[in-house]
Amino acid sequence: MANITKRGNTYRIRVSCGLDINDKQIVKSTTYKPLPGMTEKQIQKELQKQALLFEEACKNGLVSNDPRLTFADFSEQYLAIKKNVLSPTVYEDYSQELNKLIYPQIGHLKLSAIRPVHIQNFVKYLAETPTTKTYRNGEKVTFDKYRSPATIRRIIAIVQSVLTQAVKLELISSNPSDSKKLTLPKATKPNIEIFTKQEAAQMLSCLENEPLQYRVLIQLAVILGARRGELVGLKFSDIDHITKKVVIERAAYKIKGKPTDIKPPNDFETRAVSIPDYCLKLLDELKEEKSKEAEKLGDQWVDGDWIFTQWNGSLMHPDTVTKWFSSFLSRYGLKHRRFNSLRHTSATLLLYGGVSLKQVQGRLGHGNIATTNKYLHIIAEADEEAANILSNMLTVKTKSHADPTDADKTNKAI
Repeated sequence: MANITKRGNTYRIRVSCGLDINDKQIVKSTTYKPLPGMTEKQIQKELQKQALLFEEACKNGLVSNDPRLTFADFSEQYLAIKKNVLSPTVYEDYSQELNKLIYPQIGHLKLSAIRPVHIQNFVKYLAETPTTKTYRNGEKVTFDKYRSPATIRRIIAIVQSVLTQAVKLELISSNPSDSKKLTLPKATKPNIEIFTKQEAAQMLSCLENEPLQYRVLIQLAVILGARRGELVGLKFSDIDHITKKVVIERAAYKIKGKPTDIKPPNDFETRAVSIPDYCLKLLDELKEEKSKEAEKLGDQWVDGDWIFTQWNGSLMHPDTVTKWFSSFLSRYGLKHRRFNSLRHTSATLLLYGGVSLKQVQGRLGHGNIATTNKYLHIIAEADEEAANILSNMLTVKTKSHADPTDADKTNKAI
């Protein structure tokens, strides 16, 4: 069992790993530092989780002090440690980037020998090397296109995460990929696209001509402010007609080559979100429609209680949502926006309406309120724009009243 000792504002986790050839006890340790703002209850919960993960890593031989250990070797250990911590899609993305891009450049380096200059050279390689794509037939094509600063930062973030874990396990004393030690390309913050009130009203009006399933999908996207995967992962049993709430406790995801599956929502934040009566009515209509389809298809129908389905009742592919929404906007000549813009629109409309930031955080399922704070920028911009409009209106009005007076004075003078 792991031994935990508090040391200032950090905790040392020590695990006994048996005896060495000289009958001396082998003890390995790591350090856990709580994030700022965490309550004592949250700290203890996370501390126990980290202790169990470290103990399991030691038990499975994933923690080593071998000076010959390479970055690639440790990265495989890192992935084993993070297997049940990262979301399936993030885990898959990390695995692919490590094998495809990172290992060929720095995978051979001894973990203890990696210095900031190695990571800086990797940053240079990422910035100056054109992107390539390998097709199913094995053909590799190089494109006249270079990685954006945001993409480079995302790749380096994977390296940073691996080496941060190595520091935690005391395999290295400091992280050579720390951002303070590197010069990374500046990435501009992506614009948060939203539908204006007028655009949203027009879009919802066009929905009246669409299949019921997609009408419900878009209405819930705006009302709940839920992510695409969370919407696809909803079941009729998640709807509580008494409390008029929808419980969001899972999200659908799709990894290439594998069937659509479900996982906990982002930040593992299960939440219950209130919905209006008209949404409940639409959901009842959709449930009745699904029942009729099931009766018509008989044994072909896959009964999973999913709200949004394929033709036979099985879980809808998340990409279907994106493709349909893009096609829908195009058919009606509406301005193209990403599906996630509906989530942003929900948040900003709530803030416009006077709902508190904390309430918006709860509805959207943000684990950290700093994530919700990004919407305040949109509100501030809108407020500044409103002030400018008022200023222009008042200025024009003042001038229109002033001119006749000046003209009268001039005539009298004459």
